[in-house]
Amino acid sequence: QVQLVESGGGLVQAGGSLRLSCVASGRTFSRYGMGWLRQTPGKEREFVAAFSWSGSSTYYADSVKGRFTISRDDAKNTVYLQMNTLKPEDTAVYYCAARSSGRSYAQPGSYDYWGQGTQVTVSS
Repeated sequence: QVQLVESGGGLVQAGGSLRLSCVASGRTFSRYGMGWLRQTPGKEREFVAAFSWSGSSTYYADSVKGRFTISRDDAKNTVYLQMNTLKPEDTAVYYCAARSSGRSYAQPGSYDYWGQGTQVTVSS
């Protein structure tokens, strides 16, 4: 079991920045591929950014590439999502999630454990 707790969401103007944090507890989170996904009302949850299961590679959705950066601090069992140049279309609930090895990083169904989510609102 892995417990995930996100923080760092809020209200920001377009062009601004936020950094989300996800603290993991329970089983060592280095055993899992960590990712960030997001969801807006009426839409399916979508992939944003993720580490490979080994943690050596990172992946991004095209819509956030060049603006968002995923990083991790294994000593703190924490994964971050630095979000720069935010746009109104980035408004969503952002979830931290963990998946077992061999599963696709881009598919929400691949993730076994989820945090409660943190709201990000970008005003125009």
